[in-house]
Amino acid sequence: MVYSLYVKLTNTNGADISPAGSQSPSEIIQVEVLNGCGVSGVADRFTDFLRANNFDVVNDGNYIRFDMDETLVIDRIGNTANAYKVANALGVKNENVIQQLNNDYFLDVSIVIGKDYFTLQPLK
Repeated sequence: MVYSLYVKLTNTNGADISPAGSQSPSEIIQVEVLNGCGVSGVADRFTDFLRANNFDVVNDGNYIRFDMDETLVIDRIGNTANAYKVANALGVKNENVIQQLNNDYFLDVSIVIGKDYFTLQPLK
């Protein structure tokens, strides 16, 4: 949890990432799903759920570590409306939506699945 708090405080680049922004979500939202909890198969369950809800999952795999307490939804391109739309579909809290802009990514949103996965929509 310390890592996610650190990311929230250091990677917003001064941008307003509130859900009340004037941005609108893209028609097609490309996402990646990363397993940050270490539970086998959980990324596949999230991928299936997201595809069934018309999100374009372009990558899934493991996060760099498996000790994430809470699921994070990360805006990668500067359109937080996309990240909030994904978070809402999954049941992720708004405070777990963060922004880490990265021009090397060719996707809109990254999802890092935490140990709270069983409380979220794909497993309900």
